[in-house]
Amino acid sequence: MRKSVNIYVLIGILAVFGWITLLEEARASGRLSDYLGKAEPAELVAGATRFGPPQGDPAIVAAYKDDQLLGFVYLNSDFANATGYSGKPIQLLVGITPKGVLTGLKLVEHKEPIVLLGIPEKRVVEAVNNLIGADMENVVRGTARAPQVDIVSGATVTVLVMGDSIVRSATKLIKSGRLGAQGNAVTDVAPQAAKTVDTGKSEICDWQSLVGDGSVRRLVLSVGEVNTAFEKSGNAAAAAHPEEGDPDDTFIDLYVSDVAVPTIGRSLLGDDGFNRLAGRLKPGQQALVVAGSGRYSFKGAAYVRGGIFDRIELIQDTNSIRFRDRDHTRLGSLAAEGAPSFPEIALFVLPAEFTFDPIEPWVLQLLVQRVVGARDKAWLTFDLGYTLPDSYMKREPAPPVGQQAATQRGSAAPFTAEEEPLWMKIWRDNIVKISTTIVALGALTLIFFFQNALVRRPKFYALVRRGYLLFILVWLGWYANAQLSVVNVLTFANSLLTGFNWEYFLSAPLIFLLWAAIAAGLLFWGRGPFCGWLCPFGALQELLNNIAQAVKIPQYRLPWGLHERLWPIKYIIFLGLFGMSLYSTAFAEQLAEVEPFKTAIVLKFAREWPYVIYALTMLAAGLFVERFFCRYMCPLGAALAIPGRVRMFEWLRRWPECGSPCQRCAQECPVQAIHPEGHINVNECIYCMHCQELYFDDHRCPHMIQVRLKREKRDALSSPSMRSGGKGPNTTITTGGKPINLPTADAITPPAT
Repeated sequence: MRKSVNIYVLIGILAVFGWITLLEEARASGRLSDYLGKAEPAELVAGATRFGPPQGDPAIVAAYKDDQLLGFVYLNSDFANATGYSGKPIQLLVGITPKGVLTGLKLVEHKEPIVLLGIPEKRVVEAVNNLIGADMENVVRGTARAPQVDIVSGATVTVLVMGDSIVRSATKLIKSGRLGAQGNAVTDVAPQAAKTVDTGKSEICDWQSLVGDGSVRRLVLSVGEVNTAFEKSGNAAAAAHPEEGDPDDTFIDLYVSDVAVPTIGRSLLGDDGFNRLAGRLKPGQQALVVAGSGRYSFKGAAYVRGGIFDRIELIQDTNSIRFRDRDHTRLGSLAAEGAPSFPEIALFVLPAEFTFDPIEPWVLQLLVQRVVGARDKAWLTFDLGYTLPDSYMKREPAPPVGQQAATQRGSAAPFTAEEEPLWMKIWRDNIVKISTTIVALGALTLIFFFQNALVRRPKFYALVRRGYLLFILVWLGWYANAQLSVVNVLTFANSLLTGFNWEYFLSAPLIFLLWAAIAAGLLFWGRGPFCGWLCPFGALQELLNNIAQAVKIPQYRLPWGLHERLWPIKYIIFLGLFGMSLYSTAFAEQLAEVEPFKTAIVLKFAREWPYVIYALTMLAAGLFVERFFCRYMCPLGAALAIPGRVRMFEWLRRWPECGSPCQRCAQECPVQAIHPEGHINVNECIYCMHCQELYFDDHRCPHMIQVRLKREKRDALSSPSMRSGGKGPNTTITTGGKPINLPTADAITPPAT
């Protein structure tokens, strides 16, 4: 009967996934529509009273005052990457006029831990709002520089990412022609010869030659020049905090070069270094060497915390990029003869998805920050321009006029079906973390499939389990921040009702992999794989309790009747959150702070004191009652326990004597998941396998003790000395010259439980 029920449940799950597939047709307008209700039309386009229907892919909506078109609204992440510290997109609604002027911005969703640490969201939004009023049409035409956002101390990278995303998304939208802008109209002009990098030219040059012909470009700033620049900026607070030292001292001496060009690359990196680089680069992909000396570091420290080099930005036309740690390789020295010794040398490989033309001029922009208060900074930018010397180029005949115009028209509409989705870029950029997670999940699968062999060796199994939990806590939790939450469940359920979008879930690869593994694990083992092995907070609780037991902190075991009435609390919490999410997902996410996961794992206790006290209270309770939070309060555990009932197999073994009369497993279960009657409650089981250790232990399990004694008697009776002697209820045999009284089978009684 149970197997037939499970089959029907499985069919139901497959039907749900089929329904999800049918909802994919609404993908184009689904994401924008999800966020559009969080803003009033007038917040984004002044004077607007209503939104029109979504148009195109990616979707934009028109903003009207009655029937008069005033502008358009779009979601930034649909057009440009907006991934910050969290690795997840920062979602902003952007208003823009048909002539390309930014009219309004609204931050509708983010997962940035930097902002969550205590920096007011209002302050971040105010810093970005200075983009409002910028004429992006002039930026596209090249008659104006791209506007910049204000810097917020403590959230520099987050603000810069938001600003970059707004500017790049607006320029892409204008270039697409969907606003009616005419600045990118294509006319038939006489074809000109096209320039390309001459890859056949490869020679070795010394440092002076490279600097002399412009192959390596230099920006040198003195302390006096930087102080003067801040004085001229009009920022009195910045001028009042000048850089100390002799005005002629070097503030920074910065060099940059395109080392994907063979002559430059072989000269600066050496033949071996250039060959290794060439093996990494895809066709058309470029790489830069940046070297610097002086008192100001072009690297800074933000890349250590968040992986982003926030002090330098590569700008070409309307495209810009800040390098991440995955793009960076540290170099110790340059191979060119006569090259100075630099304390900082970095090799940056431009991401393949970044559109960059090495023939066209570009700028490496240096951001110089100055602390002007306890939490305030002022900043200026200095440009280091670069143009590849003509000696590295060759000219090729241009295509006919008609073909050239068609090519330009094609480039003016960048939103083709072949454009790589953002989630694919995120997966490719996180390949190391993804591979590590897959290996960890594979190792856990092997542990489960070979559990019988492991639990027969209790000491080795204890090392394996504690080592795995430590890895989950430190790497998956504190480093990768891949802590699942009941919010994920609420978001998934809400998306089924409002329009499902795979890309939203695929944009967080580690979370997606964990959920995929948990979904498969539910069919085999129920909720145990996650709650007992893959939850960083659960791992933290168990490891702390292991320490508590080692230092003799008393352990308390609740009476079964009380325990049985407390564990339903987590189901009540989950149902309350689920019901609230149907009314307001945002409010349900606030209530989901009942989980201390964000405080203890994601933010590593760097949070407001009420959250920290709550998290520490839950962990303190776990020192006396093992996994207290998991047992009685975890809504995510309750959410997983419900579908966990569909598991297809029973992997945990039991003897007929379990529960009647033997109670040893029930008494030793760390989370009291075994009923006094002997059966295991899979809704509460965390699959720690302690009961399986007892199951095979012939010195602790009464059933196995009897089996061992009978085996020893049988072996003794079959020995040569026994065959030559008599038999009796207390037959004496001799082993090694010592007499041993062997009891009969009837005399064997199980130990008291």
